[in-house]
Amino acid sequence: MLPLSGIRVVDLSTVVMGPYASQWLADLGAEVIKVEPPEGDSTRRTGPATEDGMSAIFLGVNRSKKSVVLNLKLPAAQAALHRLLATADVFMHSMRPQKLGKLDLDPASVMARHPQLVYVSLLGFAEDGPYGGRPAYDDIIQGLSGNAALMAAQTGTVRYFPTIAADKTSGLVAALSISAALTGRARQGGKGSMVEVPMFESMVAFNMVEHLYGQHFEPPRGTAGYPRVLAPLRRPYQTADGHVCMMPYTDAHWRDFFRSAGRDDLAADARFTDIAARTRHIETLYEITGELVRERSTDDWLEICEGLQIPVARVNDLDELIDDPHLKATGFFEQVSDPSMGTLRFPGAPVRFDGERARAALPPRLGEHTRAVLGEAGLDAQDIDALTRDGAAFAAKPR
Repeated sequence: MLPLSGIRVVDLSTVVMGPYASQWLADLGAEVIKVEPPEGDSTRRTGPATEDGMSAIFLGVNRSKKSVVLNLKLPAAQAALHRLLATADVFMHSMRPQKLGKLDLDPASVMARHPQLVYVSLLGFAEDGPYGGRPAYDDIIQGLSGNAALMAAQTGTVRYFPTIAADKTSGLVAALSISAALTGRARQGGKGSMVEVPMFESMVAFNMVEHLYGQHFEPPRGTAGYPRVLAPLRRPYQTADGHVCMMPYTDAHWRDFFRSAGRDDLAADARFTDIAARTRHIETLYEITGELVRERSTDDWLEICEGLQIPVARVNDLDELIDDPHLKATGFFEQVSDPSMGTLRFPGAPVRFDGERARAALPPRLGEHTRAVLGEAGLDAQDIDALTRDGAAFAAKPR
């Protein structure tokens, strides 16, 4: 049994940050009910698809969930949602705080009615700062939190990381925080709590693990930014016939690497004999290493480094990951067959508990579970029919 089995999550979040967090909760065993507006999450239309409303980005962050459609602009839908919240353990949303009152979802009133809930606000910024309440997306947070500046420091060009790093990092922080809040609730007799996860602060915390650097001290003992990571030459090394990722790290690693390259003089060079010296001379170290690596083939370096127990790897293209021998052997990528969409592939849950990990289930069609979930919350068939007839809910026809 997975650790969150028996936990019910009601998730109103959209796009990536919140859905990525709740997908992790589903991978950990929770039942995740995705409550969507009548038009559905915008990612249902982002990327290639074989069926309308089931596009690639939606598939990437919504596996193993259920979909309920409620038009929360209508009081009847709000009442139905509260019936659902009465059965839930976690409530998640990614709306700006100023919008919650109109939907009868302001934190104080929700917690008064449902004191068992872990109420989770996924925000762009902490509410008590001058940025509180502003809209935020990954690009905005990447710029504010230093990502674009880090790229400029290394490449000379101000640009974003080529992945939605702020959304996914914040989603992981949210999943961790929700799991912690559930543990706390169990120790406090079932009393819920409020959790706020701001993207800006989460991404700054992520970036500054290594990059606060000299600013850790008062007065500062240097500028922010870890030189080894920011070095322009920190990248896969070019070999005689391709590229290789090589990471000599310890003193012994570097000594053995230089000797294997026939450079005993560098093995004894004071600039490279310990980590503090290597950090001071990191650009020179990378430049010399690059020159040495270019003298041999990728296969040569893989064999040499593996023999010396120096971490080493080939460079995988994204398309090659599906056939990576390690990922194939561990069954990481899963395939799910669907009568309409055919065979779909998903990256698996990487974490195992007692040897077990969650198996991927198809992301839900829009409104696929509206009737079943509202029925479980205590609404009878006539109530649900009235909601759908009045436009307060949408229930997909059974397939």
